[in-house]
Amino acid sequence: MQRQDDTVIANASGTAPAELAKFSAMAARWWDADGPMSALLAMNPARTNWIVERIRARYGAGPVRVLDAGCGAGLLCESLARAGCHVTGLDAAPETIAAAQAHAARSGLSVDYRTGTVTDLRKNNERYPVITALEIIEHVECPRDFLSNLSGLLESNGILFLSTINRTPRSFLLAKIGAEYLFRLLPVGTHAWSKFITPDELAEQLREAGLRVTDITGMAPDRSVRHFRPTPDLRVNYMAMAVAGS
Repeated sequence: MQRQDDTVIANASGTAPAELAKFSAMAARWWDADGPMSALLAMNPARTNWIVERIRARYGAGPVRVLDAGCGAGLLCESLARAGCHVTGLDAAPETIAAAQAHAARSGLSVDYRTGTVTDLRKNNERYPVITALEIIEHVECPRDFLSNLSGLLESNGILFLSTINRTPRSFLLAKIGAEYLFRLLPVGTHAWSKFITPDELAEQLREAGLRVTDITGMAPDRSVRHFRPTPDLRVNYMAMAVAGS
């Protein structure tokens, strides 16, 4: 499928209001290692390494502009900034952007944080060589429109990184029941299992947006759930890299 014309901007591509409220309420504890985002903190190093390796393979060692869409309070933004990227962090929740700005200031890092949506950036005709969108597609109102807007924000040879949760019996047990009810790694109600997306569904929706998956990996925790590593097992958490083309 051909890439959609950049003048066509979908409307229903933002985070659902109820989802936005949930994450806004967690803003103050986003960086707390024992708080509601502890699982994201644990995954962040492995995710960052996987992303940076592929950015460097494509663009070399120089600084690269990166948009982190749905950045929350800046876990990935700060890691990418430390890796030498020029990072723009975008989130629809003012509370999380404020928390991100405060943490970056304390860390002595420069990140261009903005409150808004990918639709806002498309209206401004912005383009980026690299876009990341981690753990957000399962929370947006219309994943297809969200991916269309991300595609429209990519430069012609750009790359997109996504992470989400597969919709499998194993993910229901681990990412929903285990994480929210048994081990309390996430607040109850953080995820709706029915909104999880399989790798095949994600690849199809990316193709509709004019993108194709070129790399994919699972992310698995150690026994303590304090560290994650890449794995061929895609049954729960996984990440994908996509580029323009059919």
